[in-house]
Amino acid sequence: MDEPRKDVIRATDAEAIRLAKTLIRSARFGALAVLEPGTGSPLASRVGVATDIDGTPLILVSMLSAHTGAILADPRCSLLVGEPGKGDPLAHPRLTLVCRAARLERGSNEHARAERRYLNRNPKAKLYAGLGDFSIFRLEPERASLNGGFGKAYLLDRTDLVATGAIVEELAAGEQSALDHMNADHLDAIALYASHFGGAESDGWIVTGFDADGMDLISGDNVCRVFFPEPLRAARELRPVLVDMAKAARSAN
Repeated sequence: MDEPRKDVIRATDAEAIRLAKTLIRSARFGALAVLEPGTGSPLASRVGVATDIDGTPLILVSMLSAHTGAILADPRCSLLVGEPGKGDPLAHPRLTLVCRAARLERGSNEHARAERRYLNRNPKAKLYAGLGDFSIFRLEPERASLNGGFGKAYLLDRTDLVATGAIVEELAAGEQSALDHMNADHLDAIALYASHFGGAESDGWIVTGFDADGMDLISGDNVCRVFFPEPLRAARELRPVLVDMAKAARSAN
């Protein structure tokens, strides 16, 4: 008689959600899987990745590519993120998102925000982002599968990953001015965020995005995700939280 199969899926907890958000926010690229028009065969390709302020993945793709034609024909797709490190690649965390792709119209406020955030995160893409055959898509997550390493499997839904509420638009309205101010006048504080809260060792960090949960930092090709002590409830909380975090990091050092 066969032994009953054990359920390998763990209960989704705050730690799993935080890891999933870290993988999404830290991704510079991912593997996009689509359905090939005409045949329905699976087709996978590497794409550059950023996130909108609510946590939704963003991709900038050429309309001439096979995967773009596929998501225009059928928006169902999947995105795999999570970079392997040393040793066994299967021992490192990764996240598979089941999504529906939505193309953003040029000239819309939504497109302007997405393009700004994508280029903040991937500045080299400025070379081709303005070309007429490139478009930005939001990959709207429906659910996700998190593998945090051997024996650490979780299932997540959209509400675990995507922020909602007034805070999203409030932060978006003043985000770029806050980024410009921090990167022009407070590089010392950003270095503290990266080293003390993010455990980063390199220097030259700048902030590329704020959201209700935290901030994204880059230094060349290096990426660092830093979470706030508590999620922001209103955009006006951003400045005092940043000040308090800098003070805490200086005190610890």
